[in-house]
Amino acid sequence: MKAKGIPKDVKSQVEEIVTQYNRKNSNRDDCYYEVRFKGKYVCLDRCDYGNMGPICRLTYTGKMDGWEFAIFKWSSETYDPDEFMFPGSKHVDGTIEGAMMAGLEAYPI
Repeated sequence: MKAKGIPKDVKSQVEEIVTQYNRKNSNRDDCYYEVRFKGKYVCLDRCDYGNMGPICRLTYTGKMDGWEFAIFKWSSETYDPDEFMFPGSKHVDGTIEGAMMAGLEAYPI
């Protein structure tokens, strides 16, 4: 059964994971991931040199290591959960970190 919303404690964990990832993987103040919560979704946007844009969307399934992944496709300006033929898809493993690694390879800085 899929969760209807993301609990506050999970949101806090997600924010901490993203903060730690940014500290570890970006040596620039103008290139980083940012989180948006929307119902059962976590939208991972990325700031690249001052320009913010969507990268991927994760759907909460009730487990921190079981997020469903959807890459943002600029061609249609939609999130596509069925698209797995993109650079970085090998990193999609149900985790927040895997999603950010996939996004970084799909849309390099």
